[in-house]
Amino acid sequence: MTLKSKHLFVVTAAIETATGVALVGVPAVAVRLLIGTGLDAPGLVVTRIAGSALLCLGVVCWVTSNDTQGRTVRGLIAALLLYNVAVLVLLAHANLGLHLTGIGLWPAVSLHAAFAAWCIACSYPAPAATTL
Repeated sequence: MTLKSKHLFVVTAAIETATGVALVGVPAVAVRLLIGTGLDAPGLVVTRIAGSALLCLGVVCWVTSNDTQGRTVRGLIAALLLYNVAVLVLLAHANLGLHLTGIGLWPAVSLHAAFAAWCIACSYPAPAATTL
């Protein structure tokens, strides 16, 4: 595992855990900040389930940040890439297709785009140093 992927896992663990806590603890506030609308009772349940999943993602990233097994690291990076691209597309569609908006929507889109790029960067080994 490279230092680059260790940092990816630690930062992802912190951000996704905090987001999970917000979605479980104060889902209506978190959703209003993200997409600018309220939630009904079924929406609150689904939001709390999503928050629980993000808490799990945070734990997995934290535990893996101290792991050195290549297959586990590569698998988690691939899963994080898929997750970040999916969230990026879904949030962008929420605004562009459904006309939902909240103060945190485009910052969240940008954050997931940056994390997707970071996952791609971690997927390729650093070029070997050459000597002249």
